[in-house]
Amino acid sequence: MLMLALSSTAAAQTTVDFWHSMGDAKRGGWIQARADEYNKAHPNIKIVPQYKGSYNDSLQATILAGRQGKAPALVQIFEVGSQLALDSGMFQPVGGIGNVDFGDYIKPVINYYTIGGKVNSLPFNSSSPVLYFNKDLMKKAGLNPQNPPTTFGALQKACQKIDAAKLNTTCFGMSLNGWFVEQWMAEQGATLLNNGNGRQGRATATNLDSAAAQKIFSFMKTMQDNKWFTYSGKLEDWDGSDAIFTQGKAVFHITSTADIGNIRDAAKKNGYEIGVGVLPIPDGVKRNGVVIGGASLWISKSVSKPQAEAALDFALFLTNTKNMADWHKLTGYYPVRQSSIELLRKQSWFTQTPLQLVAFNQLTQTIPSAATAGGLNGAAIQTRKIIEEGIQKVLGGTPVADALKDTKARADAALSEYNANFK
Repeated sequence: MLMLALSSTAAAQTTVDFWHSMGDAKRGGWIQARADEYNKAHPNIKIVPQYKGSYNDSLQATILAGRQGKAPALVQIFEVGSQLALDSGMFQPVGGIGNVDFGDYIKPVINYYTIGGKVNSLPFNSSSPVLYFNKDLMKKAGLNPQNPPTTFGALQKACQKIDAAKLNTTCFGMSLNGWFVEQWMAEQGATLLNNGNGRQGRATATNLDSAAAQKIFSFMKTMQDNKWFTYSGKLEDWDGSDAIFTQGKAVFHITSTADIGNIRDAAKKNGYEIGVGVLPIPDGVKRNGVVIGGASLWISKSVSKPQAEAALDFALFLTNTKNMADWHKLTGYYPVRQSSIELLRKQSWFTQTPLQLVAFNQLTQTIPSAATAGGLNGAAIQTRKIIEEGIQKVLGGTPVADALKDTKARADAALSEYNANFK
């Protein structure tokens, strides 16, 4: 009889597979701990988190599993994968599963995931790029760490001082990533894609022939020509780029707010203190703000109703007020809820950690527009890589005009090829 009862309990349990891309012990461990906590409070539900590799790898694995009829109930999908996720037809809008109040989410965050008037996924880990700087090396170069550069021109002037100080270090480094190009377009109030950044209609062309794009590519050329720029030589090498900075081989570094905790700790271990400033932008333009990065939580259409409801309930638990405040403290990702921000303020968190405040202010001061909402494009994984290869050509000596012309032609062709599936 006891065996029969146990068998009945197991049969009644709803299993929710949750695929994510948080592979490090800190973030992956936090997700597992929340799943364990939730499972303990809900004996009839079993959340099973599983690391599925990088954002690209996880999304491709999800689409493949969906075609095989084995889609996970809950998936973490990176922001530029949103259009592809939507086009796959594999997911259902979270608002259609149960009652969700989206009013508590920070506007620039929820704006990104609102497509065609529907919120398709729940914001989870959100970030934007900021400037990191080595305070000790800045002082040695005669620069004031209280006044970090906020424009391309100011950064280049700082590089001249660093050269003159003969510090035996490069001025600036960052991962070669199309995400930064998307950010710098938005900061200028320029859309990366036509048709309202792909939000008024399917994007059919990039705006890489614009003056805004030219300023970005020209900045990279100037930095390279003067030997002020360094990177690992690989595309999208976040870890390699971070290591260059944390090892004291670059004075300035641009990367995600999500790395504040890890970079601060690594720098401290290497005997120096970091500062954080806003993302430097092209000279002579009004600061418009940043596009949200990171990922959100999507729920598969093919799972049973109990699985979908359990997936939504867990996603709401994972992203509740307290959990998002704790997630922010642990990682540096934004607390995506207004109530989480209020909780952090009550705890005097921003007073204790001014590094986090810079990033937070940069997001909340973002001006809502098609540019800062972020570009939607089903071929985003390809077009982002094409843009990275375009910058790499500039770094290798290709004239800016030629690199932009080639990059636009290739990116537009990728869009056209993708869009041919939807005629």
